[in-house]
Amino acid sequence: MSTARVALALALFMGLQPITTDLYLPALPAIRRELGASMHAVQMTLAALILAFGIAQLFWGPVADRYGRRPVLLAGLALYTLASIAAALAPDIHALVAWRAVQGACMAATVVCGRSIVRDCYAPHEGVQVMARGFTGLGLIALLGPVSGGLLTEYFGFRAALAALAVSSAAILLFAWLCVTETVPRRNPDALKLELLLPTWRHIARHPGFRAYAALTACTYGGLYVYLAISPFVLIELLGVSRAGYGGLMAGGSLAYLAGTVACRRWAARFGVVGAVRRASWCSLAAAISIAALAAAGVQAAWAIVLPVWLYAFAHGTHQSCGQSGVVAPFPGHAGAASALAGFVLSATAFGVGQLAALAFDGSAAPLVAGIALGGSCTACVGLLAVRPHGETAAA
Repeated sequence: MSTARVALALALFMGLQPITTDLYLPALPAIRRELGASMHAVQMTLAALILAFGIAQLFWGPVADRYGRRPVLLAGLALYTLASIAAALAPDIHALVAWRAVQGACMAATVVCGRSIVRDCYAPHEGVQVMARGFTGLGLIALLGPVSGGLLTEYFGFRAALAALAVSSAAILLFAWLCVTETVPRRNPDALKLELLLPTWRHIARHPGFRAYAALTACTYGGLYVYLAISPFVLIELLGVSRAGYGGLMAGGSLAYLAGTVACRRWAARFGVVGAVRRASWCSLAAAISIAALAAAGVQAAWAIVLPVWLYAFAHGTHQSCGQSGVVAPFPGHAGAASALAGFVLSATAFGVGQLAALAFDGSAAPLVAGIALGGSCTACVGLLAVRPHGETAAA
């Protein structure tokens, strides 16, 4: 496939994740109200999705190494479409949580294959650039999610936002069927043998470059996940932002993320991958300090939360572009397994911090502020201290 087609495929396959999370976020308060559910139960629709997404990657990664990327992509997208239809028709919160978990498990197939396709087709130093291009497209796709979700929920109800996921995945499935060819150079017949898979994961987990980049992506996404889980209640219910307005604020974050992916391409070309991560890490730290300082000063306004989060999202765009390429770079023969293991670490981290934030939520913005402050600080520490000595070897 051409570089442009690979970048487009990556944007669509990886973009299914932010669409799945962001598009229905403006609907969370409406879901709680119309289904008569508790806030914790409503947040489980996101937590179950992320947990299933992480665990399923451990399955899809070896399967993609064994049977190839294309059949796994098509199966995952077809099942995701069916699960999305069922979620839109869910009669109660328990059924919705269950179908969201199925969505997460199916979504894992597209994300694992998206990362693996880049490693199949490109050397690591080229893969960073292609990954950044794909994430730029992902940012454009993510712009539509919260705005569309806010408008759909405002005028047609929360089920319309959930139904839109089925339409989106059906379109991506059609693209995959028509435009994506098999990229794995040689299928690994032993990929699913447990006695070989466990040592492979052990070998991957011991690689210092993998650990550095997996920690980087997990920390930066962990902070962002807290924002995704709590911000609808803080901004809409506490600070009085409309659902459509909330979608606009989320779109602003997507623009910042998009700018971060563009910055990654330029920084990586000029300063190398480690240099790009280092510059983004200072932005993460600045976001952490600013949101904590504004909260400590007693500022109760949407801008005091949103502006630091936009800076955080800018850095997140660089960290994800470099990190997603870095975790698979040292393992050309096991790109699927490496991608799956990194995805599991990211999702497990997000699930853990999300549950802590949900338990700590007291109706104020404090858990959200703490999530961004801690996420930004931890990301900066990893980017400045762990990636620096090991990052270039992983992406070389």
